[in-house]
Amino acid sequence: MTVRVRFAPSPTGSLHLGNALAAVANRGFADEHGGALVLRIDDTDPSRIVPGGEAAILADLEWLEVGWDEGPLRQSERGDVYAAAVRVAETMGGATRDSDGSLRLGEVTLLRADGTATYQLASVADDLALGITHVIRGSDHRPNEPLQRRIARAIGGELPEVRHIGLLLGEDGKKLSKRHGGSSVADLRVEGIPAAAARAYLEELGLPAHDVRLDRGRLGRLAIDAITAMSDEELAADADAPPELARALRGARTLVEARAMARSILAPEPVDLPVPARPTLERFAELRAAAPDRLDEDAARAIVRELKAVGGDLRALRLALTGAERGPELWSVVAALPAAEALARVGRASVSG
Repeated sequence: MTVRVRFAPSPTGSLHLGNALAAVANRGFADEHGGALVLRIDDTDPSRIVPGGEAAILADLEWLEVGWDEGPLRQSERGDVYAAAVRVAETMGGATRDSDGSLRLGEVTLLRADGTATYQLASVADDLALGITHVIRGSDHRPNEPLQRRIARAIGGELPEVRHIGLLLGEDGKKLSKRHGGSSVADLRVEGIPAAAARAYLEELGLPAHDVRLDRGRLGRLAIDAITAMSDEELAADADAPPELARALRGARTLVEARAMARSILAPEPVDLPVPARPTLERFAELRAAAPDRLDEDAARAIVRELKAVGGDLRALRLALTGAERGPELWSVVAALPAAEALARVGRASVSG
């Protein structure tokens, strides 16, 4: 038997992290068993369709590097599949018509009065028609399983094997929602969490048997690891910076922080320094003017060590070079700037009493 799983989000916008967990879990299960992942867009309910929602989902999956083998298939385009299922349910499965034309199986509606399939019918009919062997989804769908097994039998089949995984909760133990912040894949991108870190975190969770709380600390550590693992070219590109600045960005904890570091080096804010800072800036200018235009790490560190040894005001130098009190290691800033630019910046720094 060839394993076939599916990921079936509704087109409501960027993936909730719980849905992203299901996507990664299904992709991992398919890969582990040499199977295929079908991407299906569950758009039977017009009230849940958000403009651009499907595009946002596809962008999220691509960012997470969760590929699919078939699809995206849209339920709105599969009416013939549901019509065939309805015929079987009505003639052989015990389904009955209401006076308004809707079709019911006991207490559940399979077909609306306007002739469109409900979520329950469409989901089951698609799983059977697409040859899905395993349904891996969140435990909030557990109440649907008995009903969907009845529907599967009513339309002439058997529901695939179903595995319910734990939900991803907020750090407070409550269902993850917008109030927690960082509840969607788009939120992680905005926060500057690298895609590799988000994917690694979801892969670590695997197929949780029970609900798990979102561990922001772990996600943050994985973000640092992911930034460390980036090549200079990758890090610079993600930080909107030239490659020669990559060394200065290595201490960033997120890509947002890396971009802020890059901006402070590329376009520092003007500063007004106190008079005691003047000797440090003058000595730095002497040391920098005597050194090559571009410095390697050892040469840049040597200049910083020399200034520190004579009691130089390193905070003032950082302000003169970047306009900020905090940021990359000072030696990395010195190394990132060519001589003329470094000298121009200390020259422009206003020193007043």
